[in-house]
Amino acid sequence: MPTIVYEDQKISCEKGENLRAVLLKNGIYPHNGASRYVNCFGIGSCGTCAVHIEGQVNEMCTQERIRLSLAPHNPENGLRLSCQVTVQDDIKVKKYAGFWGQEVNHAASSSSKTKR
Repeated sequence: MPTIVYEDQKISCEKGENLRAVLLKNGIYPHNGASRYVNCFGIGSCGTCAVHIEGQVNEMCTQERIRLSLAPHNPENGLRLSCQVTVQDDIKVKKYAGFWGQEVNHAASSSSKTKR
């Protein structure tokens, strides 16, 4: 079973599970602030669940690549949409600041914590 490390939490899941679904099931929002309520609910169109991932996950699909190439995202930041990611092995997940989690170059503020 793969392990997901998010901040100070470790979560186990089945190989191939959707990252967003696993996080939500464990009381962790992959969204910041109001984007918790105003998002696409996992279809990959809004970009608010963007996270940085270290470890093995599925390849990026076309829809995800397109969304992450549109403002305010930057395809060079290396973010992934948690709703489009399937966990393949142990991973470490980081959520950055900003409505879309796009502020990779800024230190994440304590107000961007996403736990319930």
